[in-house]
Amino acid sequence: MEEYNKKKKRRLRLTIFNEHTFEEVKSMKVSKPLMFSLIGGGILIVFALVILLFIYTPLNLLIPSKVGVETKNNSIENSLMIDSLEKKIISEKIYLNNLKNIIQGKVVTDTFKVNKIYTDTSIVISKTDIESSNIENIIKAELESEKTGINSTLNETIKKTLSNLHFILPLKGLISNKFEREKSHFGIDIVPENNETVFATLSGTVILSTWSVETGYIIGIQHDFNLISFYKHNSVLLKKVGDRVKSGESIAIVGNSGEQTTGPHLHFELWHNGIPTDPTEYLSF
Repeated sequence: MEEYNKKKKRRLRLTIFNEHTFEEVKSMKVSKPLMFSLIGGGILIVFALVILLFIYTPLNLLIPSKVGVETKNNSIENSLMIDSLEKKIISEKIYLNNLKNIIQGKVVTDTFKVNKIYTDTSIVISKTDIESSNIENIIKAELESEKTGINSTLNETIKKTLSNLHFILPLKGLISNKFEREKSHFGIDIVPENNETVFATLSGTVILSTWSVETGYIIGIQHDFNLISFYKHNSVLLKKVGDRVKSGESIAIVGNSGEQTTGPHLHFELWHNGIPTDPTEYLSF
């Protein structure tokens, strides 16, 4: 009997009253385990609903880690897109300016000044690299001529020395614009035939590999005997500053870059002792 009373006390009654009349609407007896089961089940259902909301609704963006990764990816994509658009706008602007010059009949020539990029063309010549007899005599004669002002014989000697060098054609094609010092056209324009690869005319070291508004992609090479060669209006540069290149090695791809061009071609310059020289004196096209 006593045990029965204990069990009876453990049972609970769930009653629903009318708020206004306090009349009992419904009543039911429940045990503690059932009550805990109902409460636990309710909590699990609510928890499951919250998880589903975070998975299948935009609430998942509130998770910090996911927001950070997606934001970073979007920023990278936007940055690349902006960069591509800027390059496209510059290219279109250059094209429209060139088209305008052609329509107006304007002849665009190169006005690039080599002294803005490289003013000191001196090189250190080692006795172990070449025989000292010829070059030392030439250098001594040059120094003496600068003091006395007499350099006609020296120029002839240097010219003969340069004539013995084996120059490689930088690009096979036709000359569309000749060397004209009076018009500040310090090189020759070569229109390619089939081959679009630009070659180093002599062995040397790359001292310039950059892009400018006027001449586009340009590369410059320092050679022996104070010679510097420049290759302008390329579409792609294959070498960087400091690279050592051999005679006839590929250094660029011919193109139409820069404002001072009206079509795909290579503007080739050859400078000796800081003075522009006509490349056709040493090369046969």
